[in-house]
Amino acid sequence: MAFYELRQYHVRPGKMAEWLKIMEGEIIPFQVAKGMVITASFKGESDDSVYVWMRRFESESQKEALYKAVYESDHWKKEIAPRIPDLLDREKIVVTRIVPTGKSPVQ
Repeated sequence: MAFYELRQYHVRPGKMAEWLKIMEGEIIPFQVAKGMVITASFKGESDDSVYVWMRRFESESQKEALYKAVYESDHWKKEIAPRIPDLLDREKIVVTRIVPTGKSPVQ
């Protein structure tokens, strides 16, 4: 059964515009090019520290392969990962694995 990752991030003060530029201009396109399915991307309506996004996986083995393709790549390690700590409080990241209910329109 397919499952999703609901990823909740805490953006550092004054960094939302920079985070969105990197996330939408680099991170999401890079991950999609590697095979990730990104199903949602949100920012807080009135709280600039809130960023939430979701990814869909068909199986645990697919997730493991995609994680390896993305997070073990030289591009991620050298170009993207070094910039993230200035933009996000990594200690406050919350990742929740969720599955659709029987009546959910996303299956």
